[in-house]
Amino acid sequence: MPLGAEVHNIELQPGCGGQLARAAGSVAQLVAKEGNFVTLRLPSGESRLVSKNCWATIGQVGNIEANQMTLGKAGRKRWLGKRPAVRGVVMNPVDHPHGGGEGRAPIGRSHPVTPWGRPALGQRTRKSKKYSNSFILRRRK
Repeated sequence: MPLGAEVHNIELQPGCGGQLARAAGSVAQLVAKEGNFVTLRLPSGESRLVSKNCWATIGQVGNIEANQMTLGKAGRKRWLGKRPAVRGVVMNPVDHPHGGGEGRAPIGRSHPVTPWGRPALGQRTRKSKKYSNSFILRRRK
């Protein structure tokens, strides 16, 4: 495949099926080839090494205008399987770390967290010793 080629539906490990650049209209670009790896620029802006033996589909994913569609009402979103988003602050303490309190209470913690207690809103949660960190050349912005 030539440098600069646009691909989508890219495998991360050979034979495991496509995992990258699969959303409507997305595309990744082949930037470099070196040894057993190729460098891809992903739709997020991340540059990543992927094995040469991994499969990918040439071209861009179709349905580029998918994000331009106006749904118009909550019901159409429900038809797509999307349920309403409920804030943690209005839940009970048994359901969310932000829940509970009398009246409109603040979060009550130093930083916001997910329902499972992981840091939310800007905190980095990726493990520093993850095995695939060496394959990421440039983080997404």
